[in-house]
Amino acid sequence: MDRWEREGLRSANFGIRNQVENILDALAEQRADQAEAQRKLDTARSCATSADGLVEVTVDRSGVLIDVRFTADAAHSTAEQLGRSVTEAGREAARRVREQTIQMLAPVAAAVHAMPDLPDLVFGAPSLRAPSEVENRNEQPDYSQNWEDEPRSQ
Repeated sequence: MDRWEREGLRSANFGIRNQVENILDALAEQRADQAEAQRKLDTARSCATSADGLVEVTVDRSGVLIDVRFTADAAHSTAEQLGRSVTEAGREAARRVREQTIQMLAPVAAAVHAMPDLPDLVFGAPSLRAPSEVENRNEQPDYSQNWEDEPRSQ
């Protein structure tokens, strides 16, 4: 091996080491971001009031009702009306907490998307990403798609 080949290998080795160090730094930052996002998620709550003003509900980060409050006017309402009001307010509170969750997780998701894939580091290596993610690598992912399963109240 001549001097030029050795220098070429050293240069390539330095480049790979630099990439690995950058990845390790990004992972450490990502862990800190994940811990902060987890702390925020643990305390996520949302409140909503029904359109008729009879009911106010609070939900946790999963959209589960943790508190229901009725106004004095609720005593003059029917059970059916109160049921609709609780459902309406609960759906709105759940929608709001889903939006909060998406916003809290957006920085973590963006960091994951920005990380290099295995073929970015090793030529010819298989991708570790999902096939659809590899195809859309240059597009910003839409992480809100999984949250649209429930109907929205109007």
